[in-house]
Amino acid sequence: MRWRYLLIAVLLAVFSGFSSGQKVRVGFDKSVDFSKYKTYTWEEPAMPPTRPHLYTTVIGSVDGQLQTKGLSRVEQNGDLILISAGGIGFAIVASGGRPLSPTFTGPPPVINATVWTGAEGQGQLMPAVPEGSLVLEFVDRTANVVVWSGTVTEKLDIEKKSKSLELASKAVAKLLKQFPPKQSK
Repeated sequence: MRWRYLLIAVLLAVFSGFSSGQKVRVGFDKSVDFSKYKTYTWEEPAMPPTRPHLYTTVIGSVDGQLQTKGLSRVEQNGDLILISAGGIGFAIVASGGRPLSPTFTGPPPVINATVWTGAEGQGQLMPAVPEGSLVLEFVDRTANVVVWSGTVTEKLDIEKKSKSLELASKAVAKLLKQFPPKQSK
């Protein structure tokens, strides 16, 4: 079952390069009354984190967000078990080049390379962009069923570590803004 979380994290890291900006996806069991959950316990990661400082920041951000929602972290036997997976992948970005219009019959227009269309001529490969992804699953400990699942991706700047940590915290806040689901109340 743990391989599934690793696979999800790898797929998110690979395919997140096709999109731009922060992306959040959430799913939940609509039949669950989320107000009954008061405590949670973290499941230990299957493998040691490769970026411990980033991992600690993310876990701390999750804890802070959940605390503001009235949940308390306990070391064992929480109402919910939190399972996290994620990592950093690198996406290759290509510039758009000159736009083509089937209705335009004159010479191609001159394009400023600094505008959204990118560099002139054919598309060019740009430097790889690091993108972090996080998958969070909330499991009802008693029923052993996933009741809420969410993913978030965020572009990071490996040269500016403190800015990346801040972006990671903001991504966690955006993800957990949708927990508990509004429909469950």
